[in-house]
Amino acid sequence: MSDGARTPIRRMPDGTVKQVGPLTGTQVWTVPGRANRPLEAPRDAPRPVAPGEADRVCAFCATRYLETTPEKERLVGEDVELHRHVPPGDLFDTVAEFRRFGNLFEIVSAEYWRENHGFRQPSAIVEWAQEYLSTAEGRTHIETLAAIRAQATGEEVSLEEAALDLLGGSHDVIVARRHLVDDARYDDQLASAGTLSPDEHAAYTAFTVRALAEIQAAQPNAAYVAVFQNWLRPAGASFEHLHKQLVAIDEHGPQVDHELRLLSHDRDLYQRELADLAVSERLLVAATDGAVAFAGIGHRYPAFEVFSTSEANLPQEHSAAGIRAVSDLVHALHAVSGPLVPTNEEWHYRPPGAPWPMPWRVVLKWRISNPAGFEGGTKIYVNTIDPWELRRRAVAELQALRTDGRIAPGIRIGDECVASDATLRYADAPERA
Repeated sequence: MSDGARTPIRRMPDGTVKQVGPLTGTQVWTVPGRANRPLEAPRDAPRPVAPGEADRVCAFCATRYLETTPEKERLVGEDVELHRHVPPGDLFDTVAEFRRFGNLFEIVSAEYWRENHGFRQPSAIVEWAQEYLSTAEGRTHIETLAAIRAQATGEEVSLEEAALDLLGGSHDVIVARRHLVDDARYDDQLASAGTLSPDEHAAYTAFTVRALAEIQAAQPNAAYVAVFQNWLRPAGASFEHLHKQLVAIDEHGPQVDHELRLLSHDRDLYQRELADLAVSERLLVAATDGAVAFAGIGHRYPAFEVFSTSEANLPQEHSAAGIRAVSDLVHALHAVSGPLVPTNEEWHYRPPGAPWPMPWRVVLKWRISNPAGFEGGTKIYVNTIDPWELRRRAVAELQALRTDGRIAPGIRIGDECVASDATLRYADAPERA
């Protein structure tokens, strides 16, 4: 939290905007003139897409299902029918709108949970692994993936152990169907979160919430599951194919621990330090009946913050309407960002074992600059777009997107929002012992 000597945001006489992150203390400056730099990351010249190429650009594409680990779930068709544990021989019988599988190169590996926590896979995973290995297609699939891992790590394991780790890991990937937009003519016509329809994005978000709940239930030693989306290589993406990641970890992480300490003295922390501040500084960008979005203060990169206004804390505690309310705003802001701006999407929520209420919020950051020597030496970060300018740009673009019918109906934009749209109800949730 900022101390009494610093205001969270102020404009200097020369136009420089100085910010201090209310929850982090991060110091950020925006210097006049730097906001005119291009937002899009440099790319090679667009290349024409050959017939049939759009579905095989990368290992996440729809004709290359066997290049990823065994599939845990997929959503199929406009009705997003759920299919679980699709056998390798049936993978190409349907087209997955979204699919979930384990990351081949986990941040926190199955071995980590086994060696540090004594975790053993439950009988359901053991049975699935045995079933998977019982077919020629499944055995070949596991052999191929195990060889790739062994080459990267220098360690070989039995086929049975490899299958258990690949099927029962706690780092999952959720991948959308398209690499390029439908009818793309060039390879820079990427299918981003903002090019999905609002309904598609809602299914994507709800599918992620389902995966979050399943990972939390399956890994009893996890204190938290980090949920994030890296879009484009400057933002950390290995593939320029739309996907989210979920990683179970056995700590909350220092920022969550810091916020919990603040909450122990101030249950209204997020309302007072973030939502009320956004209202007073006229930073509200958009709202739905269930969520609010505003330009964030004190971020190293231009950032939008989307808060659920529900009493629920964990994403899976939200109603379907509550999840949709958040999804519609996140989708709209991705549409504002466009497919060629590198972004990080981060989910924040109350850890299941935490004693005090915390809201579900999603932070969307534009990775349009690289911290370098100045930031490293001073710990003052240069953010090229200040929150007021970010809000102005977003409101203008949202109005255009609404006119074109590209965002969900019912979103209130800019001055259509009122102070009550930023009333957070997370603290009405019962406290945990």
